[in-house]
Amino acid sequence: MKEEYSFTVNGKQCTTSMNKPLLRYLRDDLGLRSVKDGCSEGACGTCTIIVDGRAVRSCILSTKRAAGKNIITTEGLSEREKEAFVYAFGASGSVQCGFCTPGMVMAGKALIDANPSPTVEEIKKAIRGNICRCTGYKKIIEGIALAAAILRGEEKIERALEEGESFGVGERAIRIDVREKVLGYGEYVDDVLMEGMLHASALRSAYPRARVLDIDFSAALSLPGVLAVLTAEDVPNNKVGHIQQDWDVMIAKGGVTRCVGDAICLVVAENEEILSEAKKLIKVDYEVLEVVRNIREAMAENAPRVHENGNLCQSRHVARGDAKKALAESKYVVTQSYSTPFTEHAFLEPECALAFPYKGGVKVYTSDQGVYDTRKEISIMLGWEPERIVVENKLVGGGFGGKEDVSAQHIAALAALKVGRPVKVRFSRKESIDFHPKRHAMEGTFTLGCDENGIFTGLDCEIYFDTGAYASLCGPVLERACTHSVGPYCYQNTDIRGFGCYTNNPPAGAFRGFGVCQSEFALESTINLLAEKAGLSPWEIRYRNAIEPGKVLPNGQIADCSTALKETLEAVREVYEKNAGRAGIACAMKNAGVGVGLPDKGRAKLAVRGGAVEIYAAASDIGQGCATVFVQMVAEATGLPRAAIKNLGSNSEVAPDSGTTSGSRQTLITGEAVRMAAAELGEALRAAGGSISELEGREFFAEYFEPTDPLGSPKPYPKSHVAYGFATHVVILDDDGRVSEVYAAHDSGKVVNPIAIQGQIEGGVLMGLGYALTEHFDLKDCVPQNKFGTLGLLRADQIPEIHAIYVEKKELLDVAYGAKGIGEISAIPTAPAAAGAYYARDGIIRTKLPMEKTFYSKDR
Repeated sequence: MKEEYSFTVNGKQCTTSMNKPLLRYLRDDLGLRSVKDGCSEGACGTCTIIVDGRAVRSCILSTKRAAGKNIITTEGLSEREKEAFVYAFGASGSVQCGFCTPGMVMAGKALIDANPSPTVEEIKKAIRGNICRCTGYKKIIEGIALAAAILRGEEKIERALEEGESFGVGERAIRIDVREKVLGYGEYVDDVLMEGMLHASALRSAYPRARVLDIDFSAALSLPGVLAVLTAEDVPNNKVGHIQQDWDVMIAKGGVTRCVGDAICLVVAENEEILSEAKKLIKVDYEVLEVVRNIREAMAENAPRVHENGNLCQSRHVARGDAKKALAESKYVVTQSYSTPFTEHAFLEPECALAFPYKGGVKVYTSDQGVYDTRKEISIMLGWEPERIVVENKLVGGGFGGKEDVSAQHIAALAALKVGRPVKVRFSRKESIDFHPKRHAMEGTFTLGCDENGIFTGLDCEIYFDTGAYASLCGPVLERACTHSVGPYCYQNTDIRGFGCYTNNPPAGAFRGFGVCQSEFALESTINLLAEKAGLSPWEIRYRNAIEPGKVLPNGQIADCSTALKETLEAVREVYEKNAGRAGIACAMKNAGVGVGLPDKGRAKLAVRGGAVEIYAAASDIGQGCATVFVQMVAEATGLPRAAIKNLGSNSEVAPDSGTTSGSRQTLITGEAVRMAAAELGEALRAAGGSISELEGREFFAEYFEPTDPLGSPKPYPKSHVAYGFATHVVILDDDGRVSEVYAAHDSGKVVNPIAIQGQIEGGVLMGLGYALTEHFDLKDCVPQNKFGTLGLLRADQIPEIHAIYVEKKELLDVAYGAKGIGEISAIPTAPAAAGAYYARDGIIRTKLPMEKTFYSKDR
């Protein structure tokens, strides 16, 4: 007789004879979807529940060990607790992508139950087992503190704020998705179940570079419950790729693997248990080949070719003026080489897709950064017209650039079409780490000169990127690294050469900052050395060279009226100078919009149905909050209340293509399309005497496109991008060399939502600090060595005090109410500012990330 395990879940007695992770029982058997699976390794905290009054990660507690215990999930909160946490997290800006949120709520509840008046330090300690990659933790800490105060009766829920009575541009607005994310009922792809749904998973290569001699899946195919095993022979076109189609869907028999993330075959089964067993039965014979480990090996003569055309994936040359002559005539010159590592995005939601036959084609529920991009890649693989494929975002649990390429979507679609039933593909955390593109590792040498007054004269640099096994977005990322390596300054002699190399490492692609984190770390560190030679402070040399409205950037673009780099420098001058000897400073600029001559268009459709305005724009909200921004813009243009405006999300079947969520573009580019459509709606509404019912059934469409000039344009003053954001960060160390404070001053144009922008800045700062100090992506002969818990991600009890400062000029762009975006630039200046702080403290030049000989490093 089987042993049975009984316990109480949310007040109900439950019994099972299955001994399995409690996480799986809660999700799969009880349907409690608030309990998220972020890693199944006990490292991320997304599955946090309360067991006998303590916060526990349910993935490491078995049903057997849970016997006799009292368990509470977010679904089991009292109504009073639910309302307190929904309001507190909304008003504090504690929610972005939302995947970590229910776990944070439960950790917060366990603390408040034991200690109704927790201090900030006590809250930090209580959530140190929960990772958030979006917010920087500060807003979550504030949210838990506010929830505690509400539950004590010391604070009240502001109904006007909660209900969005003032929801226009510039107003404090609670995100439209807060309630479903806080309470955990909002649907991410893995939360969706369909009748007859199957599961699929790829068997991936055992070696980063090996010839596949044979694939024997006969034993797996004969296993009861296995419906299909697909190989490269089953793929109509065995290539995908965001821009370059160089990525094999599966490695064919006789083919050569390029990284350990490569798929050998795809198994489709009735459930995940059978799926796991079937994969173990597949036998693959390999001829192991020598790997290409790094840039140096890739560029060596007689190096193994990762791709048929060689190991050079992409190159760029950006030049203006005469850098060689300018440097030769400079009073002071500094040359320095730098090295930055691969970085893992570590978004909390692993990749997942659910595909099913639909209207003579296929529909895919997905977690990605552009439904039309995903549609395009799937159409290339299938050889179909794109219109036969429908892609719809569910909630997206973070991206940061790591979900721009297809991952699970295309193989889910392939499997669904093969078996004629819904198929879900869900990556394990290990599979995610092995497969998806990282931030490029960089090797670069920078030479910067200035005159006797510290005015920059010229820059020469050579940048090498390791793009891993596949191109992903190597070309655009390399280009952005090159074009931004000049910094937000005013000089005209530059020569930048960039090269992206194939290796057998996991692919590299888009990552928050899009190549600029690497090149700006190098440039800003070089500026500090040049300032020392010129006898100027790091603040002063930057201020003397800072771009201003009407002046010309090194790429030839004339800075527009909204440019406020000097204002960000002025905002941090006092605190920087007050902390001389333990403070570092760095500036940055980052484009908003794709630019460089590409057709970057924002599109939006507004439809009046049922007495409400529906927003249709296929702009993926990956946590940054564009879905709420669009509602605010419609409210601003029409005067309608929040309750009368609905955002229908990103769905290629019903919403126009609004481009990729990348390049800090959605608020500006798609936001302007929303504003244009809303302005037309507003005029019609006024003509109808303010009665929305009079407009029932009408639709309002707008497309925004502002042309830009391509790289290498012959124009004397080419326009590379629609707009730039600017920032200055100051990092301050304490007596032990720990980062104690960060001041982050940002020019992002008009602040659409003050609640949201603070969390975006704080999250970017913490990501930048991790890049500088603690995060590492270890490889051994091209094989990743990290688990989620060993990536070096900063936790809540390690964060400094982050001061988010936003600078708003009176002169703004006449686009999207003057907003310019904040998502990427917030992560860029922090690493060089931290390097500058350590240089100011001990005089040691740190040219490699993560930095050595710091409070955080093993060699301290």
